[in-house]
Amino acid sequence: MISLPDSNIRILEPVSDLSYFDTQSVEVAREITPLEAWNIIMTEPQPLLQLAFQVRDTVSSWFGVKKIGGFSGRQTQQVVAGDKLDFFLVEYVDEHTMVLTERDRHLDVMTCISTEGHSVAVTSSVRVHNLFGTLYMVPVGIAHKWIVRGMLKHLRQTLAA
Repeated sequence: MISLPDSNIRILEPVSDLSYFDTQSVEVAREITPLEAWNIIMTEPQPLLQLAFQVRDTVSSWFGVKKIGGFSGRQTQQVVAGDKLDFFLVEYVDEHTMVLTERDRHLDVMTCISTEGHSVAVTSSVRVHNLFGTLYMVPVGIAHKWIVRGMLKHLRQTLAA
């Protein structure tokens, strides 16, 4: 895990070495912690996301990938490194940064939720390990940008209300 310069964003490795990289941010009405952002985003998972996870689990299981089940919507009041948030392992957490990972033989995924003032960023970095990981990331890479954009919109709207 490395930090991006002049930020509290963490990624798997240098951007030039990644198979996939996306960072998006939004300005919100008040300062929040990364865990608060997670909890707000997870209160209303996007409708097609659960279906996408079901398809992912079915297809991926044919290739020996464990099922992840998607997002539960469960609210969590506190996390420490080593805890799980749904299928993600919390690898690092402080008042401005929460690093979530899922690693298997096909790819390593790191999602970092970071805050600075009224800004909230979601940064995802991926390193694929084989052909299945590469093929998996084709549709996921496209959909991921739209999914995160929708989650951040929901976060901004919720905090504005």
